[in-house]
Amino acid sequence: MTTHLDDTARTAGPADTAAWSPPQEPDAAPAPGPGEPKRPLAARIWRGRPEDPRWARPAFLGLLLATCVLYLYNLSASGYANSFYSAAVQAGSQSWKAFFFGSLDSANAITVDKPPAALWPMALSVKVFGLNSWAILVPEVLMGVGSVAAVYASVRRRFSPASGLIAGAVLALTPVAALMFRFNNPDAMLALLMTVACYLVVRALEDGRTKWLVWAGVAIGVAFLAKTLQAFLILPPLAIVYAVCAPVPLRKRFSQLALATAALVVSGGWWVAVVELWPASSRPYIGGSQNNSFLELTFGYNGLGRLNGEETGSVGGGGGGTGQWGETGWDRMFNSEIGAQISWLLPAALILLAAGLVATRRRKRTSVTRGAFLVWGGSLLITTVVFSFMAGIFHQYYTIALAPYMAAVIGMGTGILWEKRSGIRASLTLAAASVAAAAWGYVLLNRTPDHLPWLKWLVLVGGLAGALGLVFAGRLPRRLALAAAAVSVLAALAGPTAYTLSTVDSAHTGSIPTAGPAGASMMGGGRGGPGGGDGGFGGGGPGRQGQQGQQGQQGQGQQNGGGLPGGTPGQGRTAPGGQANGDGGRMGGGGAGGLINGATVTDEAKKLLGADSEDYTWAGAAIGSQNAASYQLATGDPVMAIGGFNGTDPSPTLAQFKQYVADGRIHYFISSGSGGGGAMGGGSGDGTSAQITEWIEANFKQVTVGSATFYDLTQETTG
Repeated sequence: MTTHLDDTARTAGPADTAAWSPPQEPDAAPAPGPGEPKRPLAARIWRGRPEDPRWARPAFLGLLLATCVLYLYNLSASGYANSFYSAAVQAGSQSWKAFFFGSLDSANAITVDKPPAALWPMALSVKVFGLNSWAILVPEVLMGVGSVAAVYASVRRRFSPASGLIAGAVLALTPVAALMFRFNNPDAMLALLMTVACYLVVRALEDGRTKWLVWAGVAIGVAFLAKTLQAFLILPPLAIVYAVCAPVPLRKRFSQLALATAALVVSGGWWVAVVELWPASSRPYIGGSQNNSFLELTFGYNGLGRLNGEETGSVGGGGGGTGQWGETGWDRMFNSEIGAQISWLLPAALILLAAGLVATRRRKRTSVTRGAFLVWGGSLLITTVVFSFMAGIFHQYYTIALAPYMAAVIGMGTGILWEKRSGIRASLTLAAASVAAAAWGYVLLNRTPDHLPWLKWLVLVGGLAGALGLVFAGRLPRRLALAAAAVSVLAALAGPTAYTLSTVDSAHTGSIPTAGPAGASMMGGGRGGPGGGDGGFGGGGPGRQGQQGQQGQQGQGQQNGGGLPGGTPGQGRTAPGGQANGDGGRMGGGGAGGLINGATVTDEAKKLLGADSEDYTWAGAAIGSQNAASYQLATGDPVMAIGGFNGTDPSPTLAQFKQYVADGRIHYFISSGSGGGGAMGGGSGDGTSAQITEWIEANFKQVTVGSATFYDLTQETTG
């Protein structure tokens, strides 16, 4: 049996390889000696490190292949997924200016409410392969596979191959990860880059080389261009751990951190500088801001507003512990809104994190093993705390950010405790983690009693049986000890695996997708709010993830973001308290349904907008980005989103819109029939969206197409 980790080594060997290897495992092939020819690339890819057991690299490659196949399964069922971002991807594939700014439309009226980095891979894919579901979503799948690889690589460097495989499997089978690595929100890129940043910091802790820390700064800087300030959540633990634990003199540590900070500023700030210096008159309006400033968007709506609930232009925050975005508090990650998305193994991860820190407490300051626990564990804790108490806009899918950190901690914790299993404290702690995973898995599965009702008992009994075996793991024959460990791992992963399989087997559209079967994400507090389904606001009572919506119509360009090009039917989910997403061509009404899910576009509406569209800058205009995106994706022509995502951005002004109409640049205005265009905050009062709507309704000819109402902006009424 090999000893544990040499914290002075740049790359540690496997921990307890023999204990994790199958019986009769042949000796690992020796590394090439001096003067010996280097192994062919294919052999190195397949075999991996010479010191690894022969099964290690094939198992790792098998994990990546299985993850890729799992995430690709049924991928096109979600169609355009979030039509808000898909429309921006479409625009970016048509216009390099729209690509650079992240514009919602190729005519560059307004941007999405995030920086554009997450859109760039999808836009390039669409530019090459055309606009379709796979071209949009496959880049997200590849980000998921890359995240699994990065977690495995980081854990494997300090622990055994089995520890890395456990970490990778935990990430791949976390329901919210399976959701978001198959969806086109910015969170997939953010999760990948945060994972890579942690990996690079651990690499830097091994030998104190500056390049790893600088590259970590670059990764976080690019992550900022995916989802702004959320990328900075883990900066405090990463910087503190490196400042304390790096194996170089103190002065050099601080100079390296300064260089990494500079790399972060350059990699994340170059785009910001260009946008802020670019004349506002020749670029699109910055969506989500109130004064056409990306900095205001970053520190307001997407920054402090998310923490305190005071997002200017938002549909409303939480505040005070409860609100539209759910209850806040220490147990938020475990409640009925969030728990089934991420928390399956979170109790076990916390136990294993504490155990890992205790086990390494006497190691020297530069211990890389302890540093790895601090990097991944610190990232897990700080993100959990912020998510638990933020009072502003919060959606269940944000918790994908926790998945890589949790997976790495579980892999490392099981690895270090398995090595020490001959000691009673280590074996009892392993057993405690197994019991925690089984017991909490039972609780989560019991929240959806109609979904695989037998599974909760299998998880509970299997976890307890495995835990009993782990108590005596140091005294049992190796085969029995491995069997107990295998039973514990399988029981722990059974619940999230079932929810993950349910996730990949379902279509997900709109702006607020959730993982798992129907009812897996209940809105607490006894009040309507952002629904647990794939978008939508409740109409009364706790929101609930509904069953599958009606099938989209054949030939329909898009059904609430879910229809496929060429007429493939899409599927939506029922908005809590509301109607199925496939309803007859209507928008979501005057409430947030139109904001979250967009519109169903009928063949008649598509034909109307497409007529002579080449003669106009915008074929149409609609209140709210989701509504505009739905029509744009269906027709392929630019559609202006008045007021941005929420319909509350002051763009365009009434005067600007009148000038566009006078210049003949907009053909139709698409109304929701709610008197204000369906925008939250724009449906009445003095908001820009309301002013534009009132002016149009008073001055232009109304055209009814099915259940949708259009106004022809080239035909003024005479009355």
